[in-house]
Amino acid sequence: MTEKRYAMNVSIILGISVVLMLFIFLLVGHHQHIPDRVRLDRRPLLGTGSSVAERIKPVAQVNVASAETQREPVKSAAVAPSPTRDGQQVYQTTCVACHDAGIAGAPKVGDKGQWAKHLAKGLDTLYTSALNGVQGAAGAMPPRGGNPGLSDAEVKAAVNYMVARSK
Repeated sequence: MTEKRYAMNVSIILGISVVLMLFIFLLVGHHQHIPDRVRLDRRPLLGTGSSVAERIKPVAQVNVASAETQREPVKSAAVAPSPTRDGQQVYQTTCVACHDAGIAGAPKVGDKGQWAKHLAKGLDTLYTSALNGVQGAAGAMPPRGGNPGLSDAEVKAAVNYMVARSK
């Protein structure tokens, strides 16, 4: 009986071994073409003739001058005065973002009801609010409408333009 049991165990072990070997052969045969696929996928990258160093180089470079770097003094350069824009141009480049849609409580241009309460305070108050910014219950307006590059005259021209369209 033990010989039968021994023969049975050996045949089970051999059967499992054959099944495992068959599985391994199928697995290897199935994945045998993968190096060719990798080569085909890499061909567009390698076919350009570019080296690895060229493909992974940084797109930009930042140079920070040290505190000890001596710079030549700047010779007097004439700065051209920036042309003054009219109120409509300033409105279309800066103010339209909030005053066209009424964002953060900004009175919409053309809405007489919203502008009436602001006009009641006077034009000088509107200029001051536009130049210095204002904090309201519905939101805040940053100084110069968020564009620090605007001159006082440009801000006032934009206010005049919006008031003229909202009367």
